[in-house]
Amino acid sequence: MESKYAVFTDKSIRLLGKNQYTSNVESGSTRTEIKHWVERFFGVKVIAMNSHRLPGKGRRMGPIMGHTMHYRRMIITLQPGYSIPPLRKKRT
Repeated sequence: MESKYAVFTDKSIRLLGKNQYTSNVESGSTRTEIKHWVERFFGVKVIAMNSHRLPGKGRRMGPIMGHTMHYRRMIITLQPGYSIPPLRKKRT
């Protein structure tokens, strides 16, 4: 399990002030796996996690309509006094 990339949107930047970090992760990972991974990798204490699955986007290849893989977005709240450095940014 690993974080795919950090999310930098208006909302996620606003949540940084509340010590909440937003990241996209693999859709097959569970909340418990993600919590343990974040706590061990960054050495922080997670007090809450919110997640939702986002659908894949439609992609057309000629007459065939396909779609990209869906993914999960996590909003992780840390205890006061803890912080993590920004995750790698997805290149567009």
